[in-house]
Amino acid sequence: MPVITVYYDDLEELSGIDKETVIRRIPMMGCDIERIEDDHIDIEFFPNRPDLYSTEGVARALKGFLGIETGIREFKVAPPVIKITKDKEIGKIRPFLACAVIRGMQFNSRSIESLMALQESLHWAVGRNRRKVSIGVHDLARIKPPFRYIAQHPDFKFIPLDFTETMTMREILEKHPKGVKFANILEKFDKYPLILDAEGNVLSFPPIINGELTRVTEETTDLFIEVTGLDKSVSVALNIVAASLAERGGKIESVTIDGEWQTPKLEPLRMNLENSEVRDLLGFDLTDEEIISCLQKMRYGAKTSGSTIEVSVPAYRSDILHNWDLIEDIGIGYGFDKIQPELPSTSTTGKSHPISKLRDSLHEIMVGLGYFEVMPFTLTSEKVQFDMMRREKAEGITHILYPISEDHTIVRTTILPNLLEILSINKHRELPQRIFEAGEIVVDCRTQQQLAAAAIHPQANFTEIQAIVDAVLRERRIEYEVAESNDTAFIEGRRADIIIKGKISGVFGEIHPGVILNFGLEHPIIGFELRL
Repeated sequence: MPVITVYYDDLEELSGIDKETVIRRIPMMGCDIERIEDDHIDIEFFPNRPDLYSTEGVARALKGFLGIETGIREFKVAPPVIKITKDKEIGKIRPFLACAVIRGMQFNSRSIESLMALQESLHWAVGRNRRKVSIGVHDLARIKPPFRYIAQHPDFKFIPLDFTETMTMREILEKHPKGVKFANILEKFDKYPLILDAEGNVLSFPPIINGELTRVTEETTDLFIEVTGLDKSVSVALNIVAASLAERGGKIESVTIDGEWQTPKLEPLRMNLENSEVRDLLGFDLTDEEIISCLQKMRYGAKTSGSTIEVSVPAYRSDILHNWDLIEDIGIGYGFDKIQPELPSTSTTGKSHPISKLRDSLHEIMVGLGYFEVMPFTLTSEKVQFDMMRREKAEGITHILYPISEDHTIVRTTILPNLLEILSINKHRELPQRIFEAGEIVVDCRTQQQLAAAAIHPQANFTEIQAIVDAVLRERRIEYEVAESNDTAFIEGRRADIIIKGKISGVFGEIHPGVILNFGLEHPIIGFELRL
């Protein structure tokens, strides 16, 4: 989840709220304090609140929560002056576009850092790591409208952000750090998206990198914001950025796209709420006036309309999909600390689950053998599970219906690839490194318990991992045999299957050099995985 850095002086300038009050009260808004430093605080917000991914968003929410400025924040949007057109070919590559102009900004290092952090957090939370949505922010004074959004040949050249020499778009994908990281988004296309001004200057190569020409500095006063993507989420991201900049005094101006429609659209959404719904979900009674007060503290507009409460939802609150979302905010506005705890009407005696007992036993054994426990994600990708492990794709894979990124498309079927990922992340640490996990996998939609371990150091060999497997099984009083394995993740002749009661229940050996290189590692690695 995103961790947002908020500087106390910047937040106090925007909201008038002092450091001590922020530290004491902000957890009551439903977020976690990650760390407290002398000049800033790091706050972890849930993915459903991307409007809080900036100091400006936090200031707006805190002012309402503390009663300093309540009710819905109205945004005035000036009529369009600037136009942008879309090339027909772009519809096959990255078809959706939303734009805005923000005028009258006064930037400093704090506000620029906040804007860039918001941009990157939205790329993750809304944009699915830029694939679904990407945002470009440009110094309007350095470019000349009208603008064009086109599909361009990969040999087109311009100077990308943070570089001083021209590069072709193809070279950017091969050599620029951002290009290398996000090149996979465009790998199947013959032409690439590009946004140009009236004189042919490059604003952006979405979703990869901006042009160096439009870099935002402390001298920048007017911004052009473009959001490109694959669906209507582009408007969600644009609304959040525009609302955030408005908190710093920016004047929002709409942009005409293809001469047909204008963005941004910042009109609030209207919803109706019944008092009985609030009571049923929260479990205690509130009057209509108290409900309205709670909603206003959470920066909604609210008023009674007959027997219902009419709620105006700000355009930047993309997370409000159901009345239950409103009621959750009513609970936050009322105050978690004010809700009286009650003892349950029934009582039970708890005991450890057999799986927990098994894991505790394995933890004790593995720690005694010198291994450290890790807890990697259970979501992974076919690339990591199979391609990087040199294994054929298994049957019974459980796919994620709406994956948040390419890195989390399936539920893992084995644990060992996750351990190699952790070793890859920690390759700057001293050796030896020995790690393990006793956790869950899913095959054919059925959950199984497995134990896996991996060790990396220059002397790692088959004899060492065989001794570890033997120690684990003997401590568990499990009789076993070994047989030659054909698992291609391991080196031929230095791998073995674990046979328990006549069935293959695991594998161990020396990891294949190809697998080691696939994970960006260099030293020998040994490992095993065992079905529990």
